[in-house]
Amino acid sequence: MSKENREQNHYLTPARLALTVLVLSLIAAFGVSSCNSTDGIGKPGPVSINPAKPAPAAPGSMALPSVVLDAELQSINGHPIKISDYAGKVLVVNLWATWCGPCRMEIPELVKLHKEYRAKGLQVVGLSTENPEASAEGVRRFAQEYKMDYPVGWVSQDVAIALMQGRDAIPQSFVISRDGRIVKRFIGFSAAGTPQQLRDAIEQALKG
Repeated sequence: MSKENREQNHYLTPARLALTVLVLSLIAAFGVSSCNSTDGIGKPGPVSINPAKPAPAAPGSMALPSVVLDAELQSINGHPIKISDYAGKVLVVNLWATWCGPCRMEIPELVKLHKEYRAKGLQVVGLSTENPEASAEGVRRFAQEYKMDYPVGWVSQDVAIALMQGRDAIPQSFVISRDGRIVKRFIGFSAAGTPQQLRDAIEQALKG
């Protein structure tokens, strides 16, 4: 056996192999997971959200641009969703899709948070990245199944570009202050960490 092979066998000891498997398992269990917003091609068609030149990631405490505040977005109940209508409330705007596994994990947490903090001034808005024409029935069924008791609709291309700033992974959730500033942005979902981090950001925004 060559010296090189002996060194490799010494390095890959059973203990080290077991440690490697453990680390990978922990990453899988507790890491942040997400979907690419274009993964739904061929499913309920996604909205095209990638600008020609992706903008840099949105900084913390960024004021929402007028393209987001004033857009009239299609909803599942026929009444347009307009972010500026919720001025004075703390908002959580969630970008998601019915086919996205991490989104399915996050939405029940958003439903809980909305129920808990609604009386204190929290409003959750869920915006699907899917094509509204192709996904209308599926999104309505999903909202009913998951008991989404907050406004649900579809994000437009302009609004998605302005919010996502070139990062098109979903879910994405934005905690927005009463004066219309993004105070916290979440990309992906971790069952171990995201719910508490969302709660902390909401409570901080409600105190502001």
